[in-house]
Amino acid sequence: MSFSLAFKVRDYECDLQGIVNNGVYFNYLEHARHEYLLAKGIDFAALTAQKIHLVVVRSEMDYKRSLTSGDHFDVTVSMERISKVKFGFRQQVINAEGQVALDALVTGVPLNQRGRPCVLPELEALIGATIND
Repeated sequence: MSFSLAFKVRDYECDLQGIVNNGVYFNYLEHARHEYLLAKGIDFAALTAQKIHLVVVRSEMDYKRSLTSGDHFDVTVSMERISKVKFGFRQQVINAEGQVALDALVTGVPLNQRGRPCVLPELEALIGATIND
């Protein structure tokens, strides 16, 4: 089961062609990931205060359809394991007609206080719960 967050395109997010600038999608995806983690009891800001950093190491995005100013859309999020320390967020941007505008896989890794990759129990529990849902 995936998490979903509603958005609306703002005028300033569009380029001269009248469509959402490709770089803006990074912001949509990031905001949805943070809200997903918060909804699952993982406070991104609190982890950062503890000097635990969840960092993106890879982003793959396949643009399918354009969004324009005023469009309503949802961003979905689900998690999967990539490796022992890497985790993936499968995300989609889905327009109001239910069409996929963007498919993405954002890969992250937790870094400990020394800046080294680590296993984070909170994420382990979340990934395990996601796999078993």
